[in-house]
Amino acid sequence: MEIVSLRQKGGDHLSAFILGIGMIVLTIAVYIPATRLYKRLKWPILMPVLTTTAILILILVISGIKLDTYMLGGKWIQELLGPAVVSLAFPLSRHLHVLKQNIIPIVGGTIGGSITGIATGALIAILLGYPQEMVIALLPKSVTTPVAIQLANQVGGNASFTSLFVMIAGFSGILLGPMLLKWAKVRSKHAYGIGLGSASHALGMARSFEYGENAVALSSVSMIVSAIAGSIMLPLWVWIIYG
Repeated sequence: MEIVSLRQKGGDHLSAFILGIGMIVLTIAVYIPATRLYKRLKWPILMPVLTTTAILILILVISGIKLDTYMLGGKWIQELLGPAVVSLAFPLSRHLHVLKQNIIPIVGGTIGGSITGIATGALIAILLGYPQEMVIALLPKSVTTPVAIQLANQVGGNASFTSLFVMIAGFSGILLGPMLLKWAKVRSKHAYGIGLGSASHALGMARSFEYGENAVALSSVSMIVSAIAGSIMLPLWVWIIYG
């Protein structure tokens, strides 16, 4: 019986491994043409992360594949987030002089953006009559996902809703942010990097590649400062709102 059980477990592990590889291949197969399409047309709505996510959701729904099955491979892709964040040290080191020259705009703009993002999100949610758990889940929407989830758990928010709100903030920021900055006649590529990093975290940083390496460096620092500022301010905002 023990031998049969071990063989069954081994077969289950092999099946999970094969499914995981399949989900990774599926993701890459969608992402590569999405990237090529975006490079050719340059339409904001065709950002590879956005189109890939939408297509994968459509495939999963039509095929009846459960999210847990997709995450057999998706979790490996997710694990690359840590090394990707660490790799930001390279452009930062190359453009350290730019960061030093723009330290006040970075800190001021990011903290101002964090305060505005938290305050407006809370106000809209309260006016719409959202329950407390939902309001708290909304507050860290402009902070990168791993930090936002931890913050939501610590202050009593729903981490699942927080993940959703972070994605909405990220996608809306990369789609509307450059348009609003252009409408406001902002010409500085540095400002684009700071704004995208503080408002749309990793997605904003990915979009800032279109504005040069300096913008990427500023965007990554803004994302980090935004996470630190959010970690400090979020408990204070919860206390102010709910006492």
